[in-house]
Amino acid sequence: MKKIFYLIVCIAFAIASCKKNSEQEYSNANANRNQSQLISTAVINAFIREEIYKSGEFNWAKASDEMLWSAVIHSGDHIVSVGYKPADEENVEKRLTEINISSKKWLTVKQQVLQIIFNEEKKQRHNLKIENLEVWKEKVLPVMDVTIENINTIKLLRQSKLIRYAEPMGYDPEKFENNDKVLIGGSGCGGYVGDNNLIEGSDYTVVAPSAKVSWNYSYHGIQNAWTRTTGTGIKVMVIDSGVSDDQDNLGSEFNQGYSLGRTIQKIVTLPRSNSVNDNCGHGTAMAGEIAAPRCVDGNSCGVAYNCNLVTCHASEDVYLDESREVKGVSDAYTYAANDSTIKITSESTGRITTASQIRDAILYAYGKGKLMFCAGGTSFSWSAWWWGVIFPASISEVNAITGIKDYEDRVVACDDCHKGPEIDFVIVMEKRRGGLHALSTATSGDVPTTVGGSSIATATSAGIAALVWSRFPTFTRDEVLNKLITTASEYPNQRYYFGWGKLNADLATQ
Repeated sequence: MKKIFYLIVCIAFAIASCKKNSEQEYSNANANRNQSQLISTAVINAFIREEIYKSGEFNWAKASDEMLWSAVIHSGDHIVSVGYKPADEENVEKRLTEINISSKKWLTVKQQVLQIIFNEEKKQRHNLKIENLEVWKEKVLPVMDVTIENINTIKLLRQSKLIRYAEPMGYDPEKFENNDKVLIGGSGCGGYVGDNNLIEGSDYTVVAPSAKVSWNYSYHGIQNAWTRTTGTGIKVMVIDSGVSDDQDNLGSEFNQGYSLGRTIQKIVTLPRSNSVNDNCGHGTAMAGEIAAPRCVDGNSCGVAYNCNLVTCHASEDVYLDESREVKGVSDAYTYAANDSTIKITSESTGRITTASQIRDAILYAYGKGKLMFCAGGTSFSWSAWWWGVIFPASISEVNAITGIKDYEDRVVACDDCHKGPEIDFVIVMEKRRGGLHALSTATSGDVPTTVGGSSIATATSAGIAALVWSRFPTFTRDEVLNKLITTASEYPNQRYYFGWGKLNADLATQ
């Protein structure tokens, strides 16, 4: 009897082993077949560049299924941003503030999309559970971030009427070059230390009680505007790399000198990061340009030195090439949108390709009445081949900013500043002789640093907007923007590369 039993067990084991081996062979064959379809990063990047040359932007909807899937695989984490909708819904992007993704209708659609993904992905990932597909849970927007490895999943999603978009979150050109070696690391980070060579009278002036005013403020009438408004009552959110724990003028000494009775809030939206601290330095400089106090310690003074401030650690650096940075920036905008006290956002980070999840978040914030400023682009190695306006500054719902040199008779972009028809305003931030950039707060200490590019120009613009809104507190977002436009240097005309021209805080606050 025992022999018969053991025989049955052995046969069953053999069948199970054969089945397992067969499944493994199928999986390996499928994987090999998929790998044979993999398009190289060089080909993907060339396609992206060609599309940008044609239309000025790149959206993943223009790529083939094979190219999109290849970008997902090359990204490493295989995370795909999937925007969904009920089949009968139209113009979802224009109605994002009206959508409740927790309603039965939207929850049903989300589950249907997850089921599509799960049914296909489990053919290769046999231990996959549907509840583990989502990497990060979305609370506001009709989008989900999921891991995808099967090209057939991509194909099914793009064919479905339930899908608005499906995009690789962690792929952007120039991240992968030279046989797929990572080219970028910490773009825009480091070097934000105090400059002890600054000269009083030419590089800065000193105002009471003991604050340094950057040389470029006079080109925008900022000090004249201070006779009417200093930003009181307006809250600005900086979406960047956080703020340094070591810069007390953006911490314990935020209220000092002529800057009193205001608030600073520090948050983090970057996944897998629990710290508000700025390990890059870029976010600290941007926050300081907008809101650093008119101090007693000799540091640099912010444009709107009495505004309230929210600093958001949404990215590790300036270049948004990580999936979690896309999620971090997206969550930053929805946070700002749902906080009625935040009036203005300033983002000096970006990427080359469109990230529709960030676009959704910006459209959501726009629908909530936020006035948003984004950097037009500053060339590092990753964007040296292209001088157009980067994403998300390329979106019409935000105000795209770039920096210019201090010429009196003409408009010339700074050496590394991008320009294009999407630019709305410009800020003088680079001296044509010597190349000195604008002053702002360093990562630590009371000696100012200098910062260039469209980044500092964007923060300066957000500060000027805060002055205007503080001067006219009953204004809507559009009324504030109209003030900025009608008092800018080129109004009533728009220049092709430089928009409405230089902002004028003096005229805009009269």
